[in-house]
Amino acid sequence: MTALTLTESEQILAAAKAKVLEMGAKMSVSVVDPRGDLLTMFRTDGASWRTPPISRAKAVAAACFGRPSGELTENAQAPVFRGLMAMEGGHMIPGQGALPAYRGSELVGAVGGSG
Repeated sequence: MTALTLTESEQILAAAKAKVLEMGAKMSVSVVDPRGDLLTMFRTDGASWRTPPISRAKAVAAACFGRPSGELTENAQAPVFRGLMAMEGGHMIPGQGALPAYRGSELVGAVGGSG
C-alpha cells in the first residue's frame, strides 16, 4: 500500500490550516492514509471537542471509497455502508467534508474537515 509521506501530509495540512485561518473558521482537519489511519491533524482554537474525530471519520470514508465523502451521503444507509461503518466502530462518516488524495492514479490517502 502506497501512502502519503509525512512531508506530503504536512503540506496538505499546512494548506488547509492557512485556508481555515483565512476564513476565520473554527474546525479540525485530518489527513489519513488509504486505510484511514491518521497521519496528521489540527484543531483550531475554539473548535468543538468533537471536530477531530469527525474530520478523521469523513477522511476515512473518502479514503475507503476513493471519492469525495459528500458523494457518498445519498447511499449512507445502504447495507454495505452500514456494514463498513459498523466494522470501523463508527469511525467512518459518509458525509460532506472530505476528499481523497491521489498520486497520479493511485489513492494515497484523504483529507477531511469538520467544524
